Amino acid sequence: MASLRAFQPLARQALAPRSLPRTLRFASRRYLNTETAPTLYSAHAKVVGARTGHVDGDDLKIDLTMAKALGGTGDKGKTNPEELFAAGYGACFQSAMNASAASLGIRMPDKKEDSIVETTVELVGDMKALDMGLRVNMKVSVKGLGREDFDKVIARAKEVCPYSRAIQGNVETNIEAVLN
Repeated sequence: MASLRAFQPLARQALAPRSLPRTLRFASRRYLNTETAPTLYSAHAKVVGARTGHVDGDDLKIDLTMAKALGGTGDKGKTNPEELFAAGYGACFQSAMNASAASLGIRMPDKKEDSIVETTVELVGDMKALDMGLRVNMKVSVKGLGREDFDKVIARAKEVCPYSRAIQGNVETNIEAVLN
């Protein structure tokens, strides 16, 4: 019995709530059953010709090119899947920031140029072994917010952005937060 008492302080310490950095306070994951959730919007795209073909969507017509870094021509005026993902994720994350700020009672800047999200999507891995994945680096710049409010907005946006939720635990994502 005395030996069990010796472990009680350790057990209490292990189970004691810890003060987390403010960027981790919103770390809980919401559960949304995407199989049964109502559709809010649906986008469709047809790709012909893989990375050197073209994309036809409901409101989209884009020619694709293989990036020079991957051995392609990197044709001007054409894009690639990573660039499209970067654009979609950046726009979605910025919208999630705006919605999150409003839900938290935080006012985002009025000028569009005062809130900027730059997203870099990297194709990583080994092409020869067909073992590839993505890595995302995002730079978020906002003018006029205090650090605490800015951190709250970013943390909440990570929780609610559909792209962030879709890649959570699967794609290394680094967010650099810059206050101007």
